[in-house]
Amino acid sequence: MAYTWTLKSAEETQRFAEQLAMHLQPADLLALEGDLGAGKTTFTQGLARGLGVRSVVNSPTFTIIKEYQGRLPLYHMDVYRVGEDVDSLGLDDYFFGDGVCVVEWASLIEDVLPADRLTVILEKAGEEQRLLKLLPQGERYLKLCEEFDFDASTGN
Repeated sequence: MAYTWTLKSAEETQRFAEQLAMHLQPADLLALEGDLGAGKTTFTQGLARGLGVRSVVNSPTFTIIKEYQGRLPLYHMDVYRVGEDVDSLGLDDYFFGDGVCVVEWASLIEDVLPADRLTVILEKAGEEQRLLKLLPQGERYLKLCEEFDFDASTGN
Protein backbone atom coordinates (compact mmCIF):
# COMPACT_ATOMS: atom_id res chain seq x y z
CA MET A 1 0.00 0.00 0.00
CA ALA A 2 1.25 3.47 -0.88
CA TYR A 3 0.45 6.67 0.97
CA THR A 4 0.60 9.65 -1.40
CA TRP A 5 0.74 13.43 -1.06
CA THR A 6 1.10 16.24 -3.57
CA LEU A 7 3.49 18.89 -2.28
CA LYS A 8 3.52 22.31 -3.93
CA SER A 9 7.02 23.56 -3.13
CA ALA A 10 10.43 22.72 -1.69
CA GLU A 11 9.32 24.37 1.56
CA GLU A 12 6.27 22.12 1.73
CA THR A 13 8.47 19.07 1.09
CA GLN A 14 10.68 20.14 3.98
CA ARG A 15 7.68 20.74 6.28
CA PHE A 16 6.37 17.27 5.41
CA ALA A 17 9.71 15.67 6.29
CA GLU A 18 10.02 17.77 9.45
CA GLN A 19 6.65 16.49 10.66
CA LEU A 20 7.54 12.91 9.73
CA ALA A 21 10.76 13.21 11.76
CA MET A 22 8.70 13.70 14.93
CA HIS A 23 7.54 10.08 14.55
CA LEU A 24 10.95 8.52 13.98
CA GLN A 25 12.93 6.46 16.45
CA PRO A 26 16.38 4.83 16.66
CA ALA A 27 17.21 2.37 13.85
CA ASP A 28 14.52 3.73 11.52
CA LEU A 29 15.50 3.52 7.86
CA LEU A 30 14.18 5.73 5.08
CA ALA A 31 15.05 4.62 1.55
CA LEU A 32 14.81 7.63 -0.76
CA GLU A 33 14.13 7.21 -4.45
CA GLY A 34 13.67 9.78 -7.18
CA ASP A 35 15.35 11.18 -10.24
CA LEU A 36 18.12 13.73 -10.01
CA GLY A 37 16.57 16.97 -8.78
CA ALA A 38 13.41 15.31 -7.45
CA GLY A 39 13.99 16.62 -3.93
CA LYS A 40 15.77 13.85 -1.99
CA THR A 41 18.22 16.21 -0.32
CA THR A 42 15.49 18.83 0.22
CA PHE A 43 13.43 16.14 1.98
CA THR A 44 16.44 15.17 4.11
CA GLN A 45 17.00 18.81 5.11
CA GLY A 46 13.46 18.96 6.49
CA LEU A 47 13.89 15.63 8.23
CA ALA A 48 17.09 16.91 9.85
CA ARG A 49 15.31 20.03 11.07
CA GLY A 50 12.59 17.84 12.59
CA LEU A 51 15.27 15.80 14.37
CA GLY A 52 16.77 18.98 15.83
CA VAL A 53 19.89 19.00 13.64
CA ARG A 54 21.36 22.51 13.58
CA SER A 55 24.11 21.87 11.00
CA VAL A 56 23.79 22.63 7.31
CA VAL A 57 22.62 19.47 5.54
CA ASN A 58 23.75 18.85 1.98
CA SER A 59 24.17 15.85 -0.27
CA PRO A 60 26.90 13.39 0.72
CA THR A 61 27.47 12.50 -2.94
CA PHE A 62 31.25 12.22 -2.70
CA THR A 63 31.63 11.39 1.00
CA ILE A 64 28.94 8.66 0.85
CA ILE A 65 27.86 9.12 4.51
CA LYS A 66 27.40 12.27 6.59
CA GLU A 67 26.53 12.15 10.27
CA TYR A 68 24.55 14.83 12.08
CA GLN A 69 23.60 15.19 15.74
CA GLY A 70 20.10 16.08 16.89
CA ARG A 71 17.38 14.51 19.04
CA LEU A 72 18.55 11.35 17.31
CA PRO A 73 21.67 10.99 15.18
CA LEU A 74 20.97 11.32 11.47
CA TYR A 75 23.01 9.22 9.05
CA HIS A 76 22.56 10.65 5.57
CA MET A 77 23.86 8.39 2.81
CA ASP A 78 24.13 8.85 -0.93
CA VAL A 79 25.02 5.47 -2.42
CA TYR A 80 24.89 6.54 -6.07
CA ARG A 81 28.66 6.12 -6.50
CA VAL A 82 29.26 3.16 -4.16
CA GLY A 83 29.49 0.48 -6.84
CA GLU A 84 30.90 -2.86 -5.68
CA ASP A 85 32.40 -1.43 -2.45
CA VAL A 86 29.14 -1.52 -0.51
CA ASP A 87 30.31 -4.26 1.88
CA SER A 88 33.31 -2.22 3.00
CA LEU A 89 31.16 0.62 4.33
CA GLY A 90 29.93 -1.12 7.49
CA LEU A 91 26.34 -0.10 6.81
CA ASP A 92 24.86 -2.51 9.38
CA ASP A 93 26.42 -0.37 12.12
CA TYR A 94 24.29 2.50 10.85
CA PHE A 95 21.16 0.53 9.93
CA PHE A 96 20.89 -1.10 13.35
CA GLY A 97 22.42 1.72 15.37
CA ASP A 98 21.02 4.48 17.54
CA GLY A 99 20.09 6.91 14.78
CA VAL A 100 17.88 7.42 11.76
CA CYS A 101 19.28 6.38 8.37
CA VAL A 102 18.34 8.15 5.16
CA VAL A 103 19.66 6.41 2.05
CA GLU A 104 19.48 8.27 -1.25
CA TRP A 105 19.41 5.96 -4.32
CA ALA A 106 18.63 3.06 -1.97
CA SER A 107 17.56 0.71 -4.79
CA LEU A 108 21.23 0.53 -5.84
CA ILE A 109 22.03 -1.39 -2.63
CA GLU A 110 18.73 -3.24 -2.32
CA ASP A 111 20.44 -6.52 -1.43
CA VAL A 112 22.08 -5.10 1.73
CA LEU A 113 19.14 -3.05 3.04
CA PRO A 114 17.09 -4.36 5.96
CA ALA A 115 13.76 -5.78 4.82
CA ASP A 116 11.85 -3.43 7.14
CA ARG A 117 12.08 0.16 5.96
CA LEU A 118 10.10 3.13 4.75
CA THR A 119 10.62 3.84 1.07
CA VAL A 120 10.06 7.48 0.14
CA ILE A 121 9.56 8.15 -3.56
CA LEU A 122 9.74 11.72 -4.84
CA GLU A 123 8.57 12.51 -8.37
CA LYS A 124 8.50 15.82 -10.18
CA ALA A 125 4.91 16.85 -10.90
CA GLY A 126 5.67 20.33 -12.20
CA GLU A 127 8.29 23.03 -11.78
CA GLU A 128 8.02 23.12 -7.97
CA GLN A 129 5.36 20.49 -7.30
CA ARG A 130 6.31 16.99 -6.11
CA LEU A 131 4.39 13.77 -5.72
CA LEU A 132 5.57 12.05 -2.54
CA LYS A 133 4.80 8.39 -1.87
CA LEU A 134 5.49 6.47 1.31
CA LEU A 135 5.78 2.70 0.88
CA PRO A 136 5.97 0.98 4.27
CA GLN A 137 7.73 -2.36 4.53
CA GLY A 138 7.23 -4.02 7.90
CA GLU A 139 4.81 -3.52 10.79
CA ARG A 140 6.70 -0.58 12.31
CA TYR A 141 6.46 1.47 9.11
CA LEU A 142 2.92 0.41 8.29
CA LYS A 143 1.80 1.67 11.70
CA LEU A 144 3.79 4.88 11.23
CA CYS A 145 2.09 5.55 7.87
CA GLU A 146 -1.36 4.77 9.25
CA GLU A 147 -0.85 7.26 12.08
CA PHE A 148 0.95 9.98 10.12
CA ASP A 149 -1.08 12.71 8.51
CA PHE A 150 0.22 15.84 6.84
CA ASP A 151 -2.02 18.78 6.01
CA ALA A 152 -0.13 21.19 3.78
CA SER A 153 -2.41 24.10 4.70
CA THR A 154 -1.36 23.91 8.34
CA GLY A 155 2.00 22.19 8.02
CA ASN A 156 0.74 19.38 10.29
